[in-house]
Amino acid sequence: EGGGETMFRNINAEQARRGVTDQEIADMLGITRSTYSRKKNTGNFSLSEVRFLMRYFDCDFDYLFAIDQTQAHNHTTV
Repeated sequence: EGGGETMFRNINAEQARRGVTDQEIADMLGITRSTYSRKKNTGNFSLSEVRFLMRYFDCDFDYLFAIDQTQAHNHTTV
């Protein structure tokens, strides 16, 4: 179901741990699967969606929405 292109690796990890698909999460959020996938790539979640995901996965914001550091720091120079 979507590979490593998502910005939020921990959301994918928690989904896998619980064995729920993008479609199932999208249904719970009341959005389409493609919209959910896009939100995972853009980070464009609404506040209510963020709260739902934190509750559902029982994770805090900093963990669940940590940006994949390999993508975030791709273009920085030391």
